[in-house]
Amino acid sequence: MKDYMRRRILETAKYMLETKATVRKAAKVFGVSKSTVHKDMTERLKRINSQLAEEVKKVLEFNKAERHIRGGRATKRKYQNTLT
Repeated sequence: MKDYMRRRILETAKYMLETKATVRKAAKVFGVSKSTVHKDMTERLKRINSQLAEEVKKVLEFNKAERHIRGGRATKRKYQNTLT
């Protein structure tokens, strides 16, 4: 694995743990695609640091569980802004 990838993966993992960020938010912050962040966190991080990968996995699972709630809030805001 190339050094720049290793650095990006570790920085992204630390960011996600500190901020509980979603894959989408982390991708925006680090200037990569959502699929890159997802692959980094679910596959590549295991090879670098398995313990850190387990911690990040918990954040990913939490965000996945909360996804439907955030979507509902976004839809509510969309329609409230349309009506006013």
